[in-house]
Amino acid sequence: MEELIRQVTERAGISEEQARTAVNTVLGYVRNNLPAGLSDQLGGLLGGGAGAGGSVADSAGDLIGGLGGMFGGKKD
Repeated sequence: MEELIRQVTERAGISEEQARTAVNTVLGYVRNNLPAGLSDQLGGLLGGGAGAGGSVADSAGDLIGGLGGMFGGKKD
């Protein structure tokens, strides 16, 4: 999550505190509106965890794939 905050700080040209508030607000909204399984994956991904033996990139890919399926995208 620190990497995300750093990127928001740089790209938006705001303070770290403002970026942290923005990221936490958006993530709270997303978590509250995702199905439980995806919300749990998002929490694990942003908490620095990646699941058993997986990388953060793998977890992000799984989460994004799940979101795509929710919106009519490719389903495996």
